Amino acid sequence: MLILIAGPYASGTNGNPDLMAQNLKRLEEAAWPIFQAGHVPMIGEWVALPVLSSAGASGPSDPLAADVMYPTAERLLQHCDAVLRLPGDSRGADQDVAIARGRGIPVYFSLDEVPVTASA
Repeated sequence: MLILIAGPYASGTNGNPDLMAQNLKRLEEAAWPIFQAGHVPMIGEWVALPVLSSAGASGPSDPLAADVMYPTAERLLQHCDAVLRLPGDSRGADQDVAIARGRGIPVYFSLDEVPVTASA
């Protein structure tokens, strides 16, 4: 499965790039266990941040981010098979969960819930 890892990125950081980097690192910590379970991990920021950069935006606090960050996750969810929702307040991650549920794809709330494939 392609599993979107959703959780806080900009939430609670007041635009502080160091705090956003810490949040991204926390999201990325779930990537290896998902991969080990036989799946492909995906994080919206892995796509959205290069898109922002190539558009000439200064970063996630740039006004253009509103047109890129959430829409990127929404587009990714058209291709994802599941969502892993990590703890923490995040409007974007909550939106990802709502979209996933609307599409009828599984939402996991811990790595223990992610199924292990036979080939893992």
